[in-house]
Amino acid sequence: MSGKRKRVVLTIKDKLDIIKKLEDGGSSKQLAVIYGIGETTVRDIRKNKEKIITYASSSDSTSLLAKRKSMKPSMYEELDKAMLEWFNQQRAKGNPVSGPICAKRAEFFFYALGMDGDFNPSAGWLTRFKQRHSIREINIRNERLSGDETAVEDFCSNFRDYIERENLQPEQIYNADETGLFWKCLPSRTSVIKGKCTVPGHKSMEERVTIMCCANATGLHKLKLCVVGKAKKPRSFKSTDTSNLPVSYFSQKGAWMDLSIFRQWFDKIFVPQVREHLRSKGLQEKAVLLLDNSPTHPNENVLRSDDGQIFAKYLPPNVASLIQPLNQGVIATMKRNYRARLLQNNLEEGNDLRSFWKKLTLLDALYEIAMAWNLVRPVTISRAWKKILPTIEEKEGLDFDEEDISVAAIATILQHTKGLENVPTENIEKWLEVDSTEPGYEVLTDSEIIKRAQGHTDESSENEEEEIELIPEKHINHAAALQWTENLLDYLEQQGDMILPDRLVIRKLRATIRNKQKMANSSQ
Repeated sequence: MSGKRKRVVLTIKDKLDIIKKLEDGGSSKQLAVIYGIGETTVRDIRKNKEKIITYASSSDSTSLLAKRKSMKPSMYEELDKAMLEWFNQQRAKGNPVSGPICAKRAEFFFYALGMDGDFNPSAGWLTRFKQRHSIREINIRNERLSGDETAVEDFCSNFRDYIERENLQPEQIYNADETGLFWKCLPSRTSVIKGKCTVPGHKSMEERVTIMCCANATGLHKLKLCVVGKAKKPRSFKSTDTSNLPVSYFSQKGAWMDLSIFRQWFDKIFVPQVREHLRSKGLQEKAVLLLDNSPTHPNENVLRSDDGQIFAKYLPPNVASLIQPLNQGVIATMKRNYRARLLQNNLEEGNDLRSFWKKLTLLDALYEIAMAWNLVRPVTISRAWKKILPTIEEKEGLDFDEEDISVAAIATILQHTKGLENVPTENIEKWLEVDSTEPGYEVLTDSEIIKRAQGHTDESSENEEEEIELIPEKHINHAAALQWTENLLDYLEQQGDMILPDRLVIRKLRATIRNKQKMANSSQ
């Protein structure tokens, strides 16, 4: 008869490891044996997966999570949620957060939430708040964190020492950063309003997605853009398989990046693609991802490959705005490329503004923003790392200046665009910068923080998304696709000015469709 199993109490880090192993196909029975726990415990961890990940993602310390064994809630749970949301936003903005500031804000939220009793935000309460969320320090007393040149020098020096110890080359060092994009925004002869770009004869536009760029320090490995939209299946996608899009597409009801999406991207897209790239370069499959302190970025405990060789490291809040590589003109260049291409495409197709507005879809925008990202040159990206890695080499053949899309060049295009012939230079500049400060995460007001802490959600936006998703898919068979291809080829053959490569592409496509048709017929 076997003896009674010794009681094992898992740490939060142990639970995270079990969740990752379960997601990779591990069985509850095997994991129970490995960790010396019951299968019921493994199933409970699976059931509480999101709760555990959310808790770990809000943590600020790897070592504390490796010791902490419970997620004991606060006596004032709503206050705790509100304070954590507020704290994460302040840290992301680089605002100073001291003990007295936290105490004053906690007192405000306590009464704003309508909580009963007396509340004393003492040093003891602050210590327990920090412990619950594994926050290392709340004692910053600078006038304002953003713009701290001394901190920049300290971080860069420490980071260079770190990558030397870890034996990391620029090819193995990555940065990712999010931004908002108003994809259907056009300049106006009168004004450009952030998020509502007024176009003559049209209603205001509020189409927005979150874009996340990611590239390594050499600029030679640019991952596909990660795009977060509102609907799981937007109308323009029709029967398009999202896995075939030129971007990695996710959905969230407000089109914001969130902890869950970022973690999925890291595990399923970033890690595999980085491994593949490093293998192709004959390098060790080891890499670091440099991130800012956005509330949507999980803790480094969560952002780590199974073997621990691909991991995240965070920029201090007081230096991110000054040295984050992709924010040093790279994202701005991509957005300029996107907007200039929209105008050029409209001009080439001979559309007026109204028809252009009607035809432009989210699917069109995704292809255009992907192309705009492809047009960002490696040298532009590598130069953006100069503050952190001043000795980084620019690859041979890349030592030319980026072709800047100037305001004058765009003004020339607009002169030939019906409805936008006389847009002032000032408005063009505003249009190009209309979403330059848009974060990829949702910034909440105090009242919104309070509603979220109380569990109130915006049901209207959820219903709107469901309405968008309920679209019947149109199935196109092989015969119809082949006929359309034949018609297109006939058209191209009749056009004397069509170049040979264009016709060859369509012929190759026709051959592919014919093969698919043969395979389908033979399997019947």
